[in-house]
Amino acid sequence: MTDLEFMKASELAPMIEKKEVSPVELTERFLHRIDKLNPKLNAYLTTLETNALEQARSAEEEIMNGRYKGPLHGIPIGIKDNYKTKGIRTTGGAKIFDEYTPDVNATTVNNLEEAGGINLGKLNMNPLGAGSSGNNLDYGVSPNPWNTNHLPGGSSSGSATALASGLAVLTTGTDTWGSNRIPAAMSGVYGLKPTHGLVSTHGLLPTAWSLDTSGPFARSVSDIALMLNVMAGFDPKDPQSLNIDIPDYTKTLNKDIKGLKIGVPRYYLEGLAPDIETLFGKARKTLEDLGAEVREIDIPELSMSSFAGQVTATGEAAAYNYSMMQEDAGQYPQDVRVLLSAGTVSSTSQYLKAQQARRKLADAFQRAFEEVDVLLGPTLPITTPEIAKDETKQNLQVIQRGLPFTVPANLTGVPSLAVPMGLSSDGMPAGMQFIGSHLSEEKLMQVGSAWENTNPISVGYAEIEGSHIPDE
Repeated sequence: MTDLEFMKASELAPMIEKKEVSPVELTERFLHRIDKLNPKLNAYLTTLETNALEQARSAEEEIMNGRYKGPLHGIPIGIKDNYKTKGIRTTGGAKIFDEYTPDVNATTVNNLEEAGGINLGKLNMNPLGAGSSGNNLDYGVSPNPWNTNHLPGGSSSGSATALASGLAVLTTGTDTWGSNRIPAAMSGVYGLKPTHGLVSTHGLLPTAWSLDTSGPFARSVSDIALMLNVMAGFDPKDPQSLNIDIPDYTKTLNKDIKGLKIGVPRYYLEGLAPDIETLFGKARKTLEDLGAEVREIDIPELSMSSFAGQVTATGEAAAYNYSMMQEDAGQYPQDVRVLLSAGTVSSTSQYLKAQQARRKLADAFQRAFEEVDVLLGPTLPITTPEIAKDETKQNLQVIQRGLPFTVPANLTGVPSLAVPMGLSSDGMPAGMQFIGSHLSEEKLMQVGSAWENTNPISVGYAEIEGSHIPDE
């Protein structure tokens, strides 16, 4: 057996169930690979070798005794470091929490572990989720495995890097203004920002309460669906949690999209880099070839997204961090201080205007979804940047360019699935996003799966290491 580290969970699961693959041996392979590559890639801030092997032995014993729990049983997973993990350091990517050890798990961590998932460790991220580049002035950047001179995207940088380099089968992320989707685009993987309230945020270190969402990362849409089946569900500990029946998100995989109506807001066609414009045009044509009806539409209210997103995110983040900022602002990385300071000086009237803009945008989306089934746009208007010397400036620049494209889904609470769109002329991944109405994740799995089957990135993940990760 070769390249187990790059196989999908949907491929590994039946092999584990049939006892063809040992969870212990699989976990050992990932731990060995992490030990070899993490010094270069900095994807993990904390590796849990002892804990992971204990969980793997337990999973193997259960499976050998006929107690197979399902497709995540025995699957190695990486956890973003803003998910609380009981008895395990949880930094939120910031040294201010360097010694913080929670006494509880985040609900999503419990869900994944109860399903038999193996926790390999805690993943790097922009400090406190306050960024889109993947730069981390406290713990260092987690460079892009496609080319380690380039950014991975953030804030869920380690989550994407781990997947693209074969350091986990699945990873978790969070998305406040694009933190799942931006690294998915830059690193050539799949990331879902679910409907707000579908997945519990209990036990997350918050960035901005009304925007934060927990979500899955994977190398395929089928694995996104498998994770969502486990992560989604009502949580009485989360006041924003939706008390609804959870469907099987795998049931719409591999269904065709003939007749599906896809709307492309003209807003998403403005200011695109030439490579992004070319790749997106080809993607639209491919979707039409699959039988979808793709047409441009106008949603003028999208022009309010940047104002509403910036004011809401920085204002809520500043409120959460207010006391610590007053005590010692210097303990925060410079780029985070800039964002928190912006939130501190924003006024109540600005915040209220931002919430009014959110309402108008939500109503506009609802009207749009009466005409089309899903919306489509590039995840980012830019190609994946090289890592700059001035990390603070670069982080703010990536936020400025990316937020207008990603934050509309956060402001309105609708789901958005980021998928690879292809490779730009410099060989780096680029992405696009399918945006659905509230609780339309099944439809997003359908269209995302149809797109994935077109093989948008021809190079296999297993080829990345030899081509791009330099040897010592």
